[in-house]
Parts: sequence; C-alpha cells; structure tokens
Amino acid sequence: MSEQPPTSSGSDVPPVPATAAEVPPPPPPPGYGVPAAPPPPAYGVPAQYGGDPRHVGTVRSTGTCIVLFIVTLGFYGWYWWYQVHEDMKRHTGRGLGGVVALVLAIFVSIVMPFFTSSEAGQMQEAGGRPRTVRGLTGLWILLPLVGGIVWFVKTNGALNDYWRSRGAA
Repeated sequence: MSEQPPTSSGSDVPPVPATAAEVPPPPPPPGYGVPAAPPPPAYGVPAQYGGDPRHVGTVRSTGTCIVLFIVTLGFYGWYWWYQVHEDMKRHTGRGLGGVVALVLAIFVSIVMPFFTSSEAGQMQEAGGRPRTVRGLTGLWILLPLVGGIVWFVKTNGALNDYWRSRGAA
C-alpha cells in the first residue's frame, strides 16, 4: 500500500476560512477610489491659487495714467490694460492675461472696465483683503466723461492698494 504524506499544520500553509462570511473582500484595483479632498482653508486665511504670489504688480499713479491716456489719444489705455491684466494673471494664475485683454480693449473696449474691475476685486478677495471693486463698478463707464474718470480712479486705486499691501513701492 502507498502511504500518504502526513499533513502539517505549520505556518507555511495559510488556514482556509470556514465560511464565506470570514473571507475579507479583495482590495480595490490600483487607481480606483477618490482621493481625500484637502481641508478648506481656515477663516481669514487666503486660499492658494495657481499663480506666483511672489510676483508683485506695479503701482501706477492715477493722475499720471490719466494724463498719459489724454496725451497719447487713448493708446496708453491699451498699454495699461495689457500690463494690469498681465500682472493680475501672473500673480493669481487666473483671469484674461495681457494679450487677451489687449485684443478685447482694441476690438470691444466697452467690456474692459467690467472685466478689469471684476478681476481686481477677485484678486483682493483671494488675497484676504476686502473687495472694494467688482464687475458692476464698470457701470461707471456708461456715464459720459466723468464716469470713465470715476471708474479709473476706483479701479486703479484698488489695484494700487492691493499691490502696496503685497510690498510694491
């Protein structure tokens, strides 16, 4: 007769579960599942955004800008919109950016006061500062002559205050 090898109860053979209730579920395939969302920022702490927060825009004298706008017959306005939107885009990582702002300023300039005030206000808010301008600030532009000056003083002032708070001279 042939002899059967003795069965060992050593640690080299894993025990077989007695019932299906004792079998653990298999692990999920790699790449599945939702990663945990980061916790929301604490109250009063500005949220981080995709730009370079170390980039600080230029403080532009409101009076000088108005004079340059008049002397250059409005061409300085295109330069101002390009620079302001480029500074905001580099700082926050969001917004139109200089090139898009310049194209809009040349072809549909009526929308620019709304975009510029809106982006400036969003930048203030994201930086943890009170929002002093918003898209509706652009409505000032609809009031002939004086409205454009009021809009520019408010928006350029908000931008200058923000850049000074970030260390601009």
